[in-house]
Amino acid sequence: MQTVADPLEHARLTAAHKEAIVCGSDRLDYQTLWSRCGRLAGHLAGLGLQRGDRVAVVAANCHRYLEVYLTVPAVGYVIVPLNTRSALAELEYAVVDSQARVLLTDREPSSLDSLFEHVIRLPDGYEEAIADAEPATLGVDVHEDDLAGIFYTGGTTGKAKGVMLTHRNLMANTWTALSWARPTGDDRFLIMAPLFHAAGTCSVLATVWVTGTQVIPSSSRPGDLLDIIEREAVTMTLAVPTLLAAVTDEQFERPRNVSSLRLLSHGASPVATEILRRATKAFPDAELLHLYGTTETSPIATNLPHEELLLDTPAARSCGYPALGVQVRVLDFEGVVMAPGKVGEVLIRGANVTKGYWNKPDETAAALRDGWYHTGDLGYLDDESRLYLVDRLKDMVVTGGENVYTVEVENVLYSHPQVAEAAVFGIPDAHWGESLYAVVVPREKVSAEELIEFCRDRIAGFKIPKHIDVTTEPLPKSGAGKVLKRQLREPFWSEHDTRIGN
Repeated sequence: MQTVADPLEHARLTAAHKEAIVCGSDRLDYQTLWSRCGRLAGHLAGLGLQRGDRVAVVAANCHRYLEVYLTVPAVGYVIVPLNTRSALAELEYAVVDSQARVLLTDREPSSLDSLFEHVIRLPDGYEEAIADAEPATLGVDVHEDDLAGIFYTGGTTGKAKGVMLTHRNLMANTWTALSWARPTGDDRFLIMAPLFHAAGTCSVLATVWVTGTQVIPSSSRPGDLLDIIEREAVTMTLAVPTLLAAVTDEQFERPRNVSSLRLLSHGASPVATEILRRATKAFPDAELLHLYGTTETSPIATNLPHEELLLDTPAARSCGYPALGVQVRVLDFEGVVMAPGKVGEVLIRGANVTKGYWNKPDETAAALRDGWYHTGDLGYLDDESRLYLVDRLKDMVVTGGENVYTVEVENVLYSHPQVAEAAVFGIPDAHWGESLYAVVVPREKVSAEELIEFCRDRIAGFKIPKHIDVTTEPLPKSGAGKVLKRQLREPFWSEHDTRIGN
């Protein structure tokens, strides 16, 4: 098993002068990319960093972000990519929890800076830092089981969990990506997902390994993305369903020449079959591919190739087959393996599965048992080993590709002095896949608008419910006093063709 350093080393040795990255007017070949990564490594070493030290990133996608992603783990440090949409309090929690020593950011100075020993600002401070740095060699004394990154995701306790991914995890995902995407040196991969997500980096190492080209857009507007696909002859990309629907609509309204696109993969949130049908018409030369996984699986666990060929069959609603080197099974609550067609919890095992959650041994022990990762998703396998999801055990909503644990939102609502009871759950949304819906029982009169405004400074915008129902009726509860969210959400999902919800 290789480490994160190996793909770039391989690309430099075999295709030094081939185009590696296109980012606006910047175009870097593999030799230049290698040199810049080496000088970044040298600068970080000069700051006194030791192996295992954490380096945080809060920035928009750009070629410098990609350099950081390739460099930091390749010299034995740990990258901590932070969600740019997070509220300041959420960022501060992740920084303190990870004890990151260095921050690379494109943001203006703020109180966040005070939590770091060193702050490097993109782009100017970054360029100054690497300009005269003595290069360091990538990959020396770095091992496959070393920690490569900590990726923060929502937590069931209301605090974010840092998913620990090793070099083994990331390289296992690389082999998976090579198997389902089948990239070559002629491919040009458009990175549409943010690099702070596992989905954003899903195909980065695979593309580097085959000496393909990464295309990084400066805008996520659908029209701009289609312009880039046409101008750069993009052949592959990955989109969350929200963005897939948006670029599909844009292509119908103002068509571009997208004949170069051969693979259009998507995942994260539920997506309506009608959106997929439209996508196949908007991008007729592209194979549609559905991916399922979690940050804990680095991220790919299953894939459904040639999805467009299955749109008129029940298999179209599946997540596809286990990825290369991945095992999937379904258990009941007594730990008995379920027969095909029988619903239980989805478990995943493989070299792609996380080693656990940073500083959270109890949550690690709950999620990882006997070598299997317990996803918290309910589903079943068919006779051909395709996986189907039907519900979630854990209180989580996936909206626009972002994971939101509803307890985080409920905790904020409960902190409002006028809220007596609150329940947050996901409902189907044509644009976002799922959107957050809250039912609140007040102590005294309070409006939905007041509650939404109350949330704004406390949690990221994507975690704020799009609708809050303020009611005097008590929330439905079980005999043990647990709020019956299934009962609350059922009217919203009863007529929907995708049965995913918390």
